[in-house]
Formats: sequence, structure tokens, C-alpha cells
Amino acid sequence: MTRRRRSGICENSENRNQNPNSHEFSYNMPTIKNDAPSLIDRLIGVLLFLLRPFWVRRGLTLTALVVAGSIAGALALWNHVRTTVAAREVYRLDASEIHITPPPPWIRTDVRAEVIRDAGLAAGLSILDDGLVERVQQAFSLHPWVAKVERVTKRHPAHIDVEIVYRKPAAMVKVADGLYPVDAEGVLLPSEDFSPLETRNYPRLTGVESTPQGLTGTRWGDPIVAGGAKIGEALAPLWTDLQLQAIHWLKPGAGGDASLPAMFELATAGGNRIVWGAAPGSESAGEPTAEQKVERLKNFLAQHGSLDDPTSSPDQLDLRRLAPAPRTATRPSL
Repeated sequence: MTRRRRSGICENSENRNQNPNSHEFSYNMPTIKNDAPSLIDRLIGVLLFLLRPFWVRRGLTLTALVVAGSIAGALALWNHVRTTVAAREVYRLDASEIHITPPPPWIRTDVRAEVIRDAGLAAGLSILDDGLVERVQQAFSLHPWVAKVERVTKRHPAHIDVEIVYRKPAAMVKVADGLYPVDAEGVLLPSEDFSPLETRNYPRLTGVESTPQGLTGTRWGDPIVAGGAKIGEALAPLWTDLQLQAIHWLKPGAGGDASLPAMFELATAGGNRIVWGAAPGSESAGEPTAEQKVERLKNFLAQHGSLDDPTSSPDQLDLRRLAPAPRTATRPSL
């Protein structure tokens, strides 16, 4: 801004010196009278130049105020007519228009129907309701088969899409009053979705002395169940092929160190015992991982045809140890 003011003054000064008549008026009184208005004009011009940003800012401020006032007025009008508009048929959400991720085959319950019934979502819904997405998300997250609600999306024409991650059975926990299905986190699942015959398809956890501490959809509350369920998750794809009967918790003897991780063993159909060791994630230093243990069982089955091979040594069925290196024949020296 200062540079522009200086250049303007210099340009006017040069033009005045180039005027052939400027010398004639330099000594006359009219020169003084003519110079006075010119100086005032310049001062006014400078003042207007300095005030110009103020007027620009003022114009922008007035524009912003007008826009803000218009928005506020529109919002006030919308809040006044909102209930009436939301009740229109085009925005009304019917329960049949709530779509969810299709449940996997192990779920026999109608998850969608149960949530709509229990949460009161059968009627009175509108996609213009700001709290609808959160309400639907909370309703489905409470169902015992739902591990997580990934996303809830409302669309027009009125319908809702709910993306769900479902829980998967990892084991059947055997206690005095029957079998209880749990997922890999030890969360209790609905028992009514499994027939007695279907329970045989899942790893069975035995030796548990506790009972569930809560309702379905909540954790069992026992680290033994949580650890055994993780073993069940690792063995589930091969449970039938391996002809295993149970995952059994080895109860520590009197005076045992309670700080040590829980130990488990596997029971085969022929009554053989395979030492599994600690649950996945709780292995001691040097103990193979769950993946390595499962791979070792697969290799043993491929070599011997059964986990009950009578020719196998105890070390071969102790999964806490690394698999022994294969023996190689050596040529006798001459």
C-alpha cells in the first residue's frame, strides 16, 4: 500500500514539471489558489484509499449476516414443519425396509425379526429422524449373535441397510446341566440354535467348574473358558478329521502356582491324550504357537493315519515341544 502511494505521487510530480505552462503560473497568486484544491483532492483520495478495505470488509460482513439470517430462518421454519413432513408416506420407514447382512448358516434365529420386536422398530419410524441411525445401531448391537454393527445407512426411498459382523461358535462348554455354545472370546451364544446332533460338530471343552455369569451375548466370566474357546477356534476346521473328542482343562494340583497359564490337553476318539499346553496368546517362552501345533497334528495324521497310532511315542504327541527333526540315514564308512 505504501509503495502504491509513493509511485502515484511521483507520477503526478513528473507530469507537472513537463507541463509548459507550469512555469508561467509558478510566481502568480492563482498558482497558490490552484494548488490548494489539488492538495485537498489528494488528501481525500488518500483517505478514501485507506478506508476502502473497511468498506469492503463491511460489505462482506453485511453479506455474511444476510446469509446467516437466511439459514437461521430456514432452520426455524424446518423445525416448525419437520414433524409434519417426517410423517409423510415417502419418508415413513416400514420394518420390512430394514435390510441386514444375511446371517451365516449356523444361525437359525431370525435376528432381524427379534431386533425389530425387542427394540420397538415395527412402526413410527422416519428416515428424517436424526437419531434413527444410532437407535438402529444400538438395537442390533444388543443381539447375542451380533459381534459388531459395522455401519447403518439410511436411504431414500425410505429404507435402511445394516452391515453386521456375526459371532461364530468356537466350542461347546460341558458343565453339569448341559452344553453351552461360546465364541472365540468366550461369549455365551443362544443354545436353542443347536440341536444335540449339531453340537457334535464343534470342539467340546470339558473340566470347566464354573457356570455362566451372565445372559447370552455376554462373556462367560471364566479365563478357562476363554482360553479353551481359543483352542477350539484353532481346531474347529479339523475337529472331525482329527477325530478329537474334547479339549480338557488340566486342573492344577494342590499347591500349584496360580500365576501360571492354564494348561489343556486333547482327548482322541480312541482315548489317547495329547498335551496341547497353554491357550493361544498365553504360551510360555519357546512354546509353539497354535498355528504350529495344528500344523504338527496335520502332519502326524498324514504320516500315521490316526492320532491313536499305537507306535507313536509320547514326545510325538506333546505339542508343547517343537517337532523332532527328521532322522536321516548315514552311509557307513568304508
